[in-house]
Amino acid sequence: MAQSIEPNIADLANGWLKSYKLAYKLEQESLNSEIDKALDDYYSKNGGIGGNRPDAKLLLQDKNLDYYPILIEYKGYKGKLEKLDANKQVENKTAKNEPHLKNINSFAVNGAVHYANALLHHTSYTDIIAIGMTGYKDENSGKIRHEIGVYFVSKNNYGIGQKVGDFSDFSFLKKENFDAFIEKVKMLNLPQEELDRLKEQREKEIDASLVKLNNDIYQNEKGLGENDRVYLVAASIIATIGIPNQVPSLDKSELKSQEFIGGRDGDILINRITAFLNKKELPQDKKELIIRTLSNTLLTENINKVENGESQLKRVFTKIVDDLGIYYKIGLTTDFTGKLFNEMYGWLGFSQDKLNDVVLTPSYVATLLVKLARVNKDSYVWDFATGSAGLLVAAMNEMLNDAKNTITSPEQLSQKEIKIKAEQLLGLELLSSVYMLAILNMILMGDGSSNILNKDSLSDFDGKYGFGKTEETFPADAFVLNPPYSASGNGMNFVERALNMMNKGYAAIIIQNSAGSGKAKEYNKRILEKHTLIASIKMPIDLFIGKSSVQTNVYVFKVNEKHHKDEMVKFIDFSNDGYTRTNRKKASNNLKDSDRAKERYEEVVNLVRFGKSKLNIFTCKEYYEGTINPKNGADWNQTAPIDTKPTLADFKKTVSDYLAWEVSNILKGRGDLGK
Repeated sequence: MAQSIEPNIADLANGWLKSYKLAYKLEQESLNSEIDKALDDYYSKNGGIGGNRPDAKLLLQDKNLDYYPILIEYKGYKGKLEKLDANKQVENKTAKNEPHLKNINSFAVNGAVHYANALLHHTSYTDIIAIGMTGYKDENSGKIRHEIGVYFVSKNNYGIGQKVGDFSDFSFLKKENFDAFIEKVKMLNLPQEELDRLKEQREKEIDASLVKLNNDIYQNEKGLGENDRVYLVAASIIATIGIPNQVPSLDKSELKSQEFIGGRDGDILINRITAFLNKKELPQDKKELIIRTLSNTLLTENINKVENGESQLKRVFTKIVDDLGIYYKIGLTTDFTGKLFNEMYGWLGFSQDKLNDVVLTPSYVATLLVKLARVNKDSYVWDFATGSAGLLVAAMNEMLNDAKNTITSPEQLSQKEIKIKAEQLLGLELLSSVYMLAILNMILMGDGSSNILNKDSLSDFDGKYGFGKTEETFPADAFVLNPPYSASGNGMNFVERALNMMNKGYAAIIIQNSAGSGKAKEYNKRILEKHTLIASIKMPIDLFIGKSSVQTNVYVFKVNEKHHKDEMVKFIDFSNDGYTRTNRKKASNNLKDSDRAKERYEEVVNLVRFGKSKLNIFTCKEYYEGTINPKNGADWNQTAPIDTKPTLADFKKTVSDYLAWEVSNILKGRGDLGK
């Protein structure tokens, strides 16, 4: 094998940096303590912990005074610049979602992108430039031939990395060229489909990391109840998010595992969380509730007891930050705590019935409900059984996307985004452990947590804002819900209450389908006296696989318009939604798009809104329009009538089948005769 010429490549490239008068640092040198520590804490290229050392590194500032870490990795072989996967992405993960150590080790760009992810995971930097360079000696001329790969790694591209362009040297880093280079970087917008694909990929990684974390805590950390685990994760995340220039992110080295009151690891965590909540300007009573709830776990004697120089709290905090840090740092707009919550609940020894009550809506179903309720940037959305706030997160994402697509002034857009988060979402959740998750989820999503209320939506809620405009009624015009099915009428009591507090708009709920066939008859009749049932959608039986096996339907309503007996209701059989689900503990992915799932979800939304002209994948077997009797209340789950009258084609097929059977019998007989 040819000898590596890495020293020559390093010499050439570092010579350029020197000639541009840039303050670069070599492998062993320190850039700044935050970056050094992140590289040391991240798993190494060989799979162990720490010891990540880029060959060269810089910290450059653009004209807006934003800092960009530049991480450079050199190799000295032909063809060792980058290893991409089938989607032309830097391939740093295996099919099992584990680090692809061989690629990270062998290819210059893959190594540099790996270092950049260490910074996303463990520092406050969100935009990083990763550079790989390799080369070889030309056999004929003896000259060095080199190639350079320049990638932008940021929280906006989920840390995957995007190629910036083709470069033959490092002069784009020169002071006079750097602003233009950064402008180019900012124009690197991934198309929406690509972002969706990357988001999906990252979500699978989150699932794998959550399972690993939970297994670890469950097996190795004794004495922690399920609520303790939930609160520990919530507390660790809030303490490490930090607020730029105001509340620094808590680093694991700050937990000193002391045993005196005030200096325990639990005290340090609570102090940081308090500072965070103070800056977030949450209402006082909400702030006190969060701190009180978390203190009950964080300040217990056992968790702060020091053994071998370390408290259990520090150990668990370290695991959480190391396993999950990157996912909440890069601000995934996913129901992160929903996944967390489902994973935690998977470990509980609840009976099946109890479990059914805390089953969370998968994120793609949450998005379906939001679209069916016609949510846009001007909607006011509420949810009367919030759970981990997955439905509100989906609504918030839909509203923010609509705002981005329709508002062209950056100033107006930023005002609108603040308004959406602060004023246009409201959720109610009675269970305090679940309520904590809802708040955490909304804080992670950019803080729409102000109007998530720890109240009973049936008896304790008057329709007013919980914070800010507490004297004003929340002007809800979109309602989304996945109720606890053990509630009265399978949860139709929540629907009746919410719809009757609204003046206009639409509602989409997912509920056990017996609610539409008799279990909630009285509620349904009362609902139809004031509101219209637009659609009834039968969902796949295995939608909540592993959590419960109830048949669910989605019902869509138009608010404040009495149901007329001649009103056409759209009945859709969505049993085949295009996804294949499995429930294997060790599977890397229990949800596979096996038959145009995304297109099917889109078609259902269009069918409900525009009718049968939108039939494409589905046929009249799955889509049927019919009437219901508003005074019945148990006829909401209809299917397309099957035509039993035989046609001429049926007759011909029967005759040909019979003749084929006759002929095969005769031939068989002949065979027997010859024996």
